Amino acid sequence: MADGAMTATFLAVIGGASLLAVTARRLRPSDRLPSLEGWALADRSLGPVWTWFLLGGTIFTAYTFAAIPGLAYGNGAPAFFAVPYTVIVCPLAFVLLTRLWSVARRHGYITVADFVRGRYGSPPLALVVALTGILATMPYLALQLLGIRAVLTAGGVYSRGAAEDLVMVALFAGLAVATYRHGLRAPTVISALKAVAVFVSLTAVTWLVLARLGGPGKVFEGAAERLGGPALLLTPEQQPAYATLALGSALALLMYPHVLTAGFAADSPRTLRKVAVALPAWTGLLALFGFLGIAALATGVRAPEGGAEAAVPMLVDRLMPAPLAGLVFGAITVGALVPAAVMSIAAATSFVRNVYVEYVHPTATPKRQVRIAKAVSLTAKVGAVAFVFGLRDQDAINLQLLGGVWILQIFPAVAVGLFTGRLHPRALIAGWGAGMLVGTFLVVREGFSSVVSVGTGPFEIYAGLAALLVNLAVAVVGTPVLERFGVPRGADLTDLPSRLIVSRRPETGANNP
Repeated sequence: MADGAMTATFLAVIGGASLLAVTARRLRPSDRLPSLEGWALADRSLGPVWTWFLLGGTIFTAYTFAAIPGLAYGNGAPAFFAVPYTVIVCPLAFVLLTRLWSVARRHGYITVADFVRGRYGSPPLALVVALTGILATMPYLALQLLGIRAVLTAGGVYSRGAAEDLVMVALFAGLAVATYRHGLRAPTVISALKAVAVFVSLTAVTWLVLARLGGPGKVFEGAAERLGGPALLLTPEQQPAYATLALGSALALLMYPHVLTAGFAADSPRTLRKVAVALPAWTGLLALFGFLGIAALATGVRAPEGGAEAAVPMLVDRLMPAPLAGLVFGAITVGALVPAAVMSIAAATSFVRNVYVEYVHPTATPKRQVRIAKAVSLTAKVGAVAFVFGLRDQDAINLQLLGGVWILQIFPAVAVGLFTGRLHPRALIAGWGAGMLVGTFLVVREGFSSVVSVGTGPFEIYAGLAALLVNLAVAVVGTPVLERFGVPRGADLTDLPSRLIVSRRPETGANNP
């Protein structure tokens, strides 16, 4: 059972998040009429500090903070692929997000599928991009609730039962109400609390671990004795998997609708560049969480079989005073609320813009679009809760692994499309289909492992990257074939160059449309 002081601190952090959510409307309140841009993107008004809070809080989820140290606890060095992966994201965001923001702002695009629709003049391709994003996001949303439950269970704050399940539902219900009323502004203000709570609590945990164990050297020595020395280093056979997993995950991350939604909410490309430069601070945070997984090994923590993600919460519960442990558990819980809210907003916005308006009600007023988006956002959260309580935890994890492979298959249409419009939209659809089939087959064949064997030797790579190569090959080869047969393509409305060159067009700021 949880200590009373721990529970009190935990509830104080959660209460603080709730109070902040209530004040979300005061974050640059808009006098405009209700619009999807205002609800889903906070009127593209977030400056560098708020964007850094929101984008970092969206990318680094609660499950990430539990899964990475759990992987380090169980497997050692391979877990640290997340560090170069999140480092690679920063220059990619610097280039891709800023360019995509400029195009989206100029043409009023709210989702990445809007951009694809304008770039290629192809509603089917835009629909493929939107549905892929929604499909990949839903299990990711469910994992936030799983992350909360795993952390709180390990800390003794949660035990499976009707009363505790109602508390979990209440947490999501409060988030749902705040998001329904204030849209993206709600997770934005909560992200500030998340950053402060996570940075402070992690610093305290790391300092305490180093003080108790006698420094980093002692930590790694103790972990090596329990895990085995070689397991703390990459073997030559593991290096291809490590490198391709880091690269493929970085490319996939920037295709997720919730990450793009957080980026689109910035007030200018300059803001996004500043944020991209400052994002490595969150990467350092992730590296410390991975280090705590090694520390859990060194201290002799025994996580339950199949539950390695509980290692760090158990370490915190063992070493830290109850109030500080409650702060850590509260910080990780708030860490799940921010990405969960942004994910539900992003999924709802994609549905409204690229399914509902495109195919169901083309003349829907802005007010009706907002109303439908709010309803879909609520439905997404209810679906996530039902998924978590209705299916096994492993099912959500398996689907999230597949989601990472799936979302990577829209990379050619989105990222490549930012620099060249030469690829034919039908060839891109064919490439997407090939990539989805190959990626799904590889992951399922390996028993839902994202790292798959290639050939007959021990060579292993990330399944999503292998599927992306097939995707690109089909799109590149299919384009001249379709052109040779005179298959028409839609009009490009984005004003971007059709060849692979960098546009010299001046940037468009928030106040200079």
